[in-house]
Amino acid sequence: MNSKHPNYNLLSNLTNHYKYVIKFNSNHFASSYHTIIAAGNKKTAIPKTVNKEWLFGHISYDFKNKIENLTSELPDYSEFPETTFFEPEIIFLEKKGEVDIISKLTEEDIQTLYSNNTKSTTPLNFNKKSEVKSRISKQKYLDKLNTLLNHIQRGDIYEINFCKEFYIENITINPIEIYSRFNELSPSPFSCFYKCDNHYLIGGSPERFIQKQGNKIISQPIKGTDKRGKTNEQDALTKKELENSQKERSENIMIVDLVRNDLSIIAKKNTVKVDELCKVYTFPLWHQMISTISCEVENSVSFNDILKATFPPGSMTGAPKISAMKLIEQYEPVKRGIYSGSVGYIKPNGDFDFNVVIRSIEYNSKTNYISYKVGGAITAKSIPEKEYEECLIKAKPFFKIFDANEYPE
Repeated sequence: MNSKHPNYNLLSNLTNHYKYVIKFNSNHFASSYHTIIAAGNKKTAIPKTVNKEWLFGHISYDFKNKIENLTSELPDYSEFPETTFFEPEIIFLEKKGEVDIISKLTEEDIQTLYSNNTKSTTPLNFNKKSEVKSRISKQKYLDKLNTLLNHIQRGDIYEINFCKEFYIENITINPIEIYSRFNELSPSPFSCFYKCDNHYLIGGSPERFIQKQGNKIISQPIKGTDKRGKTNEQDALTKKELENSQKERSENIMIVDLVRNDLSIIAKKNTVKVDELCKVYTFPLWHQMISTISCEVENSVSFNDILKATFPPGSMTGAPKISAMKLIEQYEPVKRGIYSGSVGYIKPNGDFDFNVVIRSIEYNSKTNYISYKVGGAITAKSIPEKEYEECLIKAKPFFKIFDANEYPE
């Protein structure tokens, strides 16, 4: 079925009608679809075999505890479920200017979803005076990084992704309004709006975790970030500096090796390869160093098999993976939850596409809590002050949206 383009009102109406709603927006970067919108009420489990329905949902970072012998005892303020998948009642697929609708609804119900009659159940504005706080101070962050550098020098790990949280308490927002602002400010290839009951993810991720098309799987880890220059000359210079940075290339290559190792668990023999190594891509706010690793799998390899071999995304852990995850639990102050996890979809033929949840706002509408986590890779060449500055670069859209003029210490 073809129909008119999805719009703001449609997303608002779906959010008011359904328990689970998701929108993916590629922002015209390379993707199978420009936008996908899906909504439904029927929750389901992570599929262990090829499913007959489209499925949409997320896997939180702490699902790692079901894959490896790990635990998480840290406090969780966002309270996102560990995993959620749902079967949609309606899907809008926009590609090349046309919209296809896959629906279990009547034509009249679909037209109602497009109407302007449904009133929003969430306020359109938020309290501009809400204070953004940091979970750990700058000094404590620097102290923890120095401790992690000692672990690296002792050979406990080679690289670790260490994260910190900015948050706002007692705030009420319209998540769709914030998503529109966020996507306008920071359009990214794996942008998403996700309602999971009373939890919302407003995502601006530039990173693909894993994609399957037919028998081919690709993963595209990001390691290496620099801000855009104010002039064309400055911009070209910062991009060149990132391309030539031995530190950033080293970080990226370590994770490439980790991903190759993960994929080899489920790959056909001799099919794991690096298609692109340390290529710098430019986005509206950042330059990013991205590598692409691929492999082929047998038809019998399921989504669950692939997830167990590759999750969590290696770019968000470090190497060796399990050792890094243990130290993350030891030194980070809160559970990551959906941050560092993945949101995506699975098609009825078994193909799928999942992002890495970074550069994303988490909102719990029940507790009125907002979280924005940022982090970076720490290696032997890391300078704590510069790592802290990189965190602030990544937090820039969040502070701009919520009118925070100063970064909390």
